[in-house]
Amino acid sequence: MNRENQSSMSHFLLLGLPIPPEQQDVFFALFLGMYLTTVLGNLLILLLIRLDSRLHTPMYFFLSHLALTDISFSSVTVPKMLMNMHTQDPSIPKAECISQTYFFIFFADLDSFLITSMAYDRYVAVCHPLHYTAIMREELCVSLVAGAWLLSCASALSHTLLLARLSFCADNIIPHFFCDLAALLKLSCSDTSLNELVILTVGGAVLIIPLSGILLSYGRIGVSILRVPSTKRICKALSTCGSHLSVVSLFYGTILTLYLSPSSGKSNGKDMIASLMYTVVTPMLNPFIYSLRNRDMKLALGILFRNTNLFAK
Repeated sequence: MNRENQSSMSHFLLLGLPIPPEQQDVFFALFLGMYLTTVLGNLLILLLIRLDSRLHTPMYFFLSHLALTDISFSSVTVPKMLMNMHTQDPSIPKAECISQTYFFIFFADLDSFLITSMAYDRYVAVCHPLHYTAIMREELCVSLVAGAWLLSCASALSHTLLLARLSFCADNIIPHFFCDLAALLKLSCSDTSLNELVILTVGGAVLIIPLSGILLSYGRIGVSILRVPSTKRICKALSTCGSHLSVVSLFYGTILTLYLSPSSGKSNGKDMIASLMYTVVTPMLNPFIYSLRNRDMKLALGILFRNTNLFAK
Protein backbone atom coordinates (compact mmCIF):
# COMPACT_ATOMS: atom_id res chain seq x y z
CA MET A 1 0.00 0.00 0.00
CA ASN A 2 1.63 3.25 -1.07
CA ARG A 3 1.51 6.52 0.83
CA GLU A 4 -1.08 8.06 -1.52
CA ASN A 5 -3.55 5.24 -0.93
CA GLN A 6 -2.93 5.36 2.80
CA SER A 7 -3.67 9.08 3.02
CA SER A 8 -6.79 8.89 0.82
CA MET A 9 -8.90 7.35 3.60
CA SER A 10 -11.63 9.93 4.14
CA HIS A 11 -14.45 7.90 5.72
CA PHE A 12 -14.94 5.12 8.23
CA LEU A 13 -17.87 2.71 8.53
CA LEU A 14 -19.47 2.23 11.94
CA LEU A 15 -20.97 -1.25 12.09
CA GLY A 16 -23.13 -0.22 15.04
CA LEU A 17 -24.97 -2.56 17.35
CA PRO A 18 -25.60 -6.16 16.25
CA ILE A 19 -29.37 -5.69 15.96
CA PRO A 20 -31.45 -7.80 13.52
CA PRO A 21 -33.01 -5.64 10.74
CA GLU A 22 -36.56 -6.45 11.83
CA GLN A 23 -35.82 -5.06 15.32
CA GLN A 24 -34.14 -1.84 14.21
CA ASP A 25 -37.26 0.29 14.69
CA VAL A 26 -37.87 -1.02 18.19
CA PHE A 27 -34.32 -0.33 19.33
CA PHE A 28 -34.31 3.05 17.59
CA ALA A 29 -37.37 4.08 19.61
CA LEU A 30 -35.82 2.66 22.80
CA PHE A 31 -32.52 4.54 22.45
CA LEU A 32 -34.26 7.71 21.34
CA GLY A 33 -36.43 7.56 24.46
CA MET A 34 -33.38 6.96 26.66
CA TYR A 35 -31.50 9.86 25.08
CA LEU A 36 -34.44 12.26 25.48
CA THR A 37 -34.80 11.12 29.11
CA THR A 38 -31.09 11.83 29.65
CA VAL A 39 -31.29 15.32 28.19
CA LEU A 40 -34.57 16.31 29.86
CA GLY A 41 -33.66 14.76 33.22
CA ASN A 42 -30.31 16.50 33.44
CA LEU A 43 -31.79 19.78 32.21
CA LEU A 44 -34.34 19.48 35.03
CA ILE A 45 -31.46 19.07 37.51
CA LEU A 46 -29.83 22.23 36.13
CA LEU A 47 -33.13 24.11 36.31
CA LEU A 48 -33.82 23.10 39.92
CA ILE A 49 -30.33 24.09 41.05
CA ARG A 50 -30.63 27.39 39.23
CA LEU A 51 -34.06 28.30 40.63
CA ASP A 52 -33.83 27.08 44.24
CA SER A 53 -31.46 29.17 46.40
CA ARG A 54 -31.23 26.35 48.96
CA LEU A 55 -29.37 24.32 46.32
CA HIS A 56 -26.68 26.96 45.87
CA THR A 57 -24.13 24.90 47.80
CA PRO A 58 -20.83 23.24 46.76
CA MET A 59 -22.41 19.79 46.32
CA TYR A 60 -25.04 21.08 43.91
CA PHE A 61 -22.48 23.28 42.17
CA PHE A 62 -20.59 20.09 41.29
CA LEU A 63 -23.84 18.30 40.47
CA SER A 64 -24.83 21.02 37.98
CA HIS A 65 -21.54 20.53 36.14
CA LEU A 66 -22.00 16.76 36.24
CA ALA A 67 -25.49 17.12 34.73
CA LEU A 68 -24.14 19.32 31.92
CA THR A 69 -21.33 16.83 31.33
CA ASP A 70 -23.76 13.90 31.18
CA ILE A 71 -25.85 15.67 28.53
CA SER A 72 -22.73 16.38 26.48
CA PHE A 73 -21.25 12.91 26.99
CA SER A 74 -24.41 11.19 25.79
CA SER A 75 -24.75 13.63 22.87
CA VAL A 76 -21.30 12.72 21.55
CA THR A 77 -22.32 9.20 20.53
CA VAL A 78 -26.08 8.62 20.72
CA PRO A 79 -27.36 11.07 18.02
CA LYS A 80 -24.90 9.66 15.48
CA MET A 81 -25.86 6.11 16.43
CA LEU A 82 -29.56 6.97 16.01
CA MET A 83 -28.92 8.65 12.67
CA ASN A 84 -27.05 5.61 11.39
CA MET A 85 -29.85 3.32 12.55
CA HIS A 86 -32.48 5.50 10.86
CA THR A 87 -30.69 6.08 7.54
CA GLN A 88 -28.91 2.71 7.42
CA ASP A 89 -25.80 4.67 6.38
CA PRO A 90 -22.83 3.67 8.60
CA SER A 91 -20.44 6.17 7.02
CA ILE A 92 -18.67 8.81 9.15
CA PRO A 93 -16.04 11.27 7.81
CA LYS A 94 -12.53 10.84 9.17
CA ALA A 95 -12.45 14.35 10.67
CA GLU A 96 -15.81 13.80 12.38
CA CYS A 97 -14.64 10.43 13.68
CA ILE A 98 -11.51 11.91 15.24
CA SER A 99 -13.58 14.77 16.70
CA GLN A 100 -16.00 12.26 18.20
CA THR A 101 -13.07 10.42 19.76
CA TYR A 102 -11.77 13.67 21.27
CA PHE A 103 -15.09 14.69 22.83
CA PHE A 104 -15.80 11.15 24.02
CA ILE A 105 -12.50 11.02 25.92
CA PHE A 106 -12.91 14.61 27.12
CA PHE A 107 -16.35 14.19 28.66
CA ALA A 108 -15.56 10.71 30.05
CA ASP A 109 -12.51 12.14 31.85
CA LEU A 110 -14.46 15.21 32.97
CA ASP A 111 -17.15 12.95 34.45
CA SER A 112 -14.48 11.10 36.40
CA PHE A 113 -12.84 14.26 37.78
CA LEU A 114 -16.18 15.80 38.77
CA ILE A 115 -17.24 12.64 40.61
CA THR A 116 -13.91 12.78 42.46
CA SER A 117 -14.48 16.43 43.45
CA MET A 118 -17.91 15.45 44.75
CA ALA A 119 -16.33 12.65 46.81
CA TYR A 120 -14.00 15.18 48.45
CA ASP A 121 -17.00 17.41 49.14
CA ARG A 122 -18.80 14.52 50.86
CA TYR A 123 -15.66 13.73 52.89
CA VAL A 124 -15.52 17.32 54.19
CA ALA A 125 -19.28 17.31 54.91
CA VAL A 126 -19.08 14.12 57.01
CA CYS A 127 -15.65 14.41 58.64
CA HIS A 128 -15.39 18.19 59.09
CA PRO A 129 -19.00 19.45 59.27
CA LEU A 130 -18.16 22.45 61.47
CA HIS A 131 -15.50 23.67 59.02
CA TYR A 132 -17.41 22.72 55.86
CA THR A 133 -18.19 26.30 54.79
CA ALA A 134 -14.64 27.46 55.45
CA ILE A 135 -13.05 24.56 53.53
CA MET A 136 -15.49 24.26 50.61
CA ARG A 137 -15.41 27.94 49.75
CA GLU A 138 -16.39 29.19 46.31
CA GLU A 139 -12.79 29.69 45.15
CA LEU A 140 -11.91 26.06 45.87
CA CYS A 141 -15.02 24.74 44.08
CA VAL A 142 -14.32 26.85 41.00
CA SER A 143 -10.66 25.76 41.02
CA LEU A 144 -11.62 22.08 41.24
CA VAL A 145 -14.03 22.37 38.30
CA ALA A 146 -11.58 24.45 36.23
CA GLY A 147 -8.84 21.92 36.95
CA ALA A 148 -11.15 19.10 35.87
CA TRP A 149 -11.84 20.84 32.53
CA LEU A 150 -8.16 21.58 31.89
CA LEU A 151 -6.94 18.08 32.77
CA SER A 152 -9.69 16.48 30.66
CA CYS A 153 -8.83 18.70 27.71
CA ALA A 154 -5.11 17.86 28.00
CA SER A 155 -5.86 14.13 28.24
CA ALA A 156 -8.19 14.12 25.22
CA LEU A 157 -5.76 16.21 23.15
CA SER A 158 -2.84 13.90 23.93
CA HIS A 159 -4.80 10.97 22.46
CA THR A 160 -6.40 12.65 19.44
CA LEU A 161 -3.34 14.60 18.25
CA LEU A 162 -1.40 11.34 18.15
CA LEU A 163 -4.36 9.66 16.44
CA ALA A 164 -4.57 12.36 13.76
CA ARG A 165 -0.97 11.76 12.64
CA LEU A 166 -1.61 8.08 11.84
CA SER A 167 -2.18 6.66 8.38
CA PHE A 168 -5.03 4.25 7.69
CA CYS A 169 -5.04 1.42 5.19
CA ALA A 170 -7.82 -0.09 3.09
CA ASP A 171 -9.78 -1.49 6.06
CA ASN A 172 -12.06 1.30 7.32
CA ILE A 173 -14.67 -0.75 9.22
CA ILE A 174 -15.05 0.08 12.93
CA PRO A 175 -16.88 -2.77 14.75
CA HIS A 176 -18.55 -0.40 17.21
CA PHE A 177 -21.34 2.19 17.40
CA PHE A 178 -18.90 5.09 17.86
CA CYS A 179 -15.29 5.93 16.99
CA ASP A 180 -13.57 4.05 19.78
CA LEU A 181 -9.88 4.90 20.15
CA ALA A 182 -8.76 1.29 20.52
CA ALA A 183 -10.74 0.23 17.42
CA LEU A 184 -9.20 3.06 15.36
CA LEU A 185 -5.67 2.12 16.38
CA LYS A 186 -6.28 -1.43 15.13
CA LEU A 187 -7.14 -0.03 11.68
CA SER A 188 -3.96 2.01 11.36
CA CYS A 189 -1.05 0.83 9.26
CA SER A 190 1.33 3.18 11.12
CA ASP A 191 3.37 2.43 14.22
CA THR A 192 0.95 2.88 17.14
CA SER A 193 3.41 2.12 19.96
CA LEU A 194 3.47 5.76 21.09
CA ASN A 195 -0.34 5.89 21.10
CA GLU A 196 -0.48 2.74 23.19
CA LEU A 197 2.11 4.14 25.62
CA VAL A 198 0.02 7.31 26.07
CA ILE A 199 -3.12 5.20 26.63
CA LEU A 200 -1.25 3.20 29.28
CA THR A 201 0.21 6.24 31.07
CA VAL A 202 -2.23 9.11 30.59
CA GLY A 203 -5.32 6.90 30.37
CA GLY A 204 -4.21 4.88 33.36
CA ALA A 205 -3.52 8.02 35.41
CA VAL A 206 -6.93 9.51 34.52
CA LEU A 207 -8.61 6.30 35.71
CA ILE A 208 -6.46 5.41 38.73
CA ILE A 209 -5.89 8.85 40.30
CA PRO A 210 -9.59 9.87 40.51
CA LEU A 211 -10.63 6.39 41.65
CA SER A 212 -7.91 6.45 44.31
CA GLY A 213 -9.15 9.87 45.46
CA ILE A 214 -12.70 8.54 45.75
CA LEU A 215 -11.61 5.44 47.66
CA LEU A 216 -9.45 7.56 49.97
CA SER A 217 -12.32 9.97 50.66
CA TYR A 218 -14.76 7.18 51.49
CA GLY A 219 -12.09 5.34 53.46
CA ARG A 220 -11.67 8.41 55.66
CA ILE A 221 -15.45 8.69 55.96
CA GLY A 222 -15.65 5.05 57.06
CA VAL A 223 -12.87 5.50 59.64
CA SER A 224 -14.56 8.64 60.97
CA ILE A 225 -17.88 6.81 61.42
CA LEU A 226 -16.30 3.76 63.07
CA ARG A 227 -14.49 5.92 65.63
CA VAL A 228 -17.81 6.92 67.18
CA PRO A 229 -20.27 4.32 65.86
CA SER A 230 -23.95 5.09 66.26
CA THR A 231 -27.07 4.33 64.26
CA LYS A 232 -27.85 8.03 63.89
CA ARG A 233 -24.36 8.85 62.64
CA ILE A 234 -24.37 5.97 60.15
CA CYS A 235 -27.82 6.96 58.81
CA LYS A 236 -26.73 10.56 58.44
CA ALA A 237 -23.58 9.52 56.55
CA LEU A 238 -25.60 7.28 54.23
CA SER A 239 -28.06 10.10 53.62
CA THR A 240 -25.19 12.47 52.81
CA CYS A 241 -23.23 10.06 50.60
CA GLY A 242 -25.85 7.60 49.29
CA SER A 243 -26.61 9.31 45.97
CA HIS A 244 -22.95 9.91 45.18
CA LEU A 245 -21.99 6.33 46.07
CA SER A 246 -24.66 5.06 43.68
CA VAL A 247 -23.28 7.21 40.85
CA VAL A 248 -19.70 6.12 41.60
CA SER A 249 -20.69 2.44 41.57
CA LEU A 250 -22.58 2.80 38.30
CA PHE A 251 -19.91 4.83 36.51
CA TYR A 252 -16.76 3.01 37.60
CA GLY A 253 -18.39 -0.40 37.70
CA THR A 254 -19.14 -0.36 33.98
CA ILE A 255 -15.76 1.20 33.05
CA LEU A 256 -13.78 -1.34 35.06
CA THR A 257 -15.86 -4.14 33.57
CA LEU A 258 -15.03 -2.89 30.09
CA TYR A 259 -11.33 -2.16 30.47
CA LEU A 260 -10.24 -4.81 32.97
CA SER A 261 -12.00 -7.75 31.32
CA PRO A 262 -9.89 -9.96 29.03
CA SER A 263 -9.82 -8.58 25.49
CA SER A 264 -10.79 -10.80 22.62
CA GLY A 265 -8.85 -8.67 20.15
CA LYS A 266 -12.03 -7.30 18.62
CA SER A 267 -14.97 -5.34 19.92
CA ASN A 268 -17.48 -7.94 21.08
CA GLY A 269 -20.98 -7.91 22.47
CA LYS A 270 -19.83 -7.57 26.07
CA ASP A 271 -17.73 -4.52 25.19
CA MET A 272 -20.68 -2.88 23.47
CA ILE A 273 -23.01 -3.56 26.38
CA ALA A 274 -20.51 -2.04 28.81
CA SER A 275 -20.03 0.96 26.49
CA LEU A 276 -23.80 1.42 26.27
CA MET A 277 -24.00 1.31 30.05
CA TYR A 278 -21.68 4.25 30.67
CA THR A 279 -22.52 6.28 27.56
CA VAL A 280 -26.32 5.84 27.53
CA VAL A 281 -27.65 4.24 30.71
CA THR A 282 -25.50 5.95 33.39
CA PRO A 283 -26.15 9.56 32.21
CA MET A 284 -29.87 8.72 32.04
CA LEU A 285 -30.00 7.26 35.58
CA ASN A 286 -28.00 9.99 37.35
CA PRO A 287 -30.92 12.48 37.51
CA PHE A 288 -33.19 9.78 38.96
CA ILE A 289 -30.57 8.80 41.55
CA TYR A 290 -30.11 12.37 42.73
CA SER A 291 -33.82 13.20 42.57
CA LEU A 292 -35.21 10.11 44.29
CA ARG A 293 -32.48 9.68 46.93
CA ASN A 294 -32.03 13.34 47.82
CA ARG A 295 -34.46 15.14 50.12
CA ASP A 296 -33.47 18.66 48.98
CA MET A 297 -33.90 17.78 45.31
CA LYS A 298 -37.31 16.19 45.94
CA LEU A 299 -38.39 19.27 47.88
CA ALA A 300 -37.21 21.60 45.10
CA LEU A 301 -38.95 19.42 42.52
CA GLY A 302 -42.20 19.54 44.49
CA ILE A 303 -42.05 23.33 44.78
CA LEU A 304 -41.40 23.63 41.04
CA PHE A 305 -44.42 21.45 40.18
CA ARG A 306 -46.67 23.35 42.61
CA ASN A 307 -45.60 26.69 41.14
CA THR A 308 -46.14 25.33 37.63
CA ASN A 309 -49.67 24.18 38.52
CA LEU A 310 -50.50 27.52 40.11
CA PHE A 311 -49.25 29.34 37.04
CA ALA A 312 -51.29 27.05 34.78
CA LYS A 313 -54.46 27.82 36.77
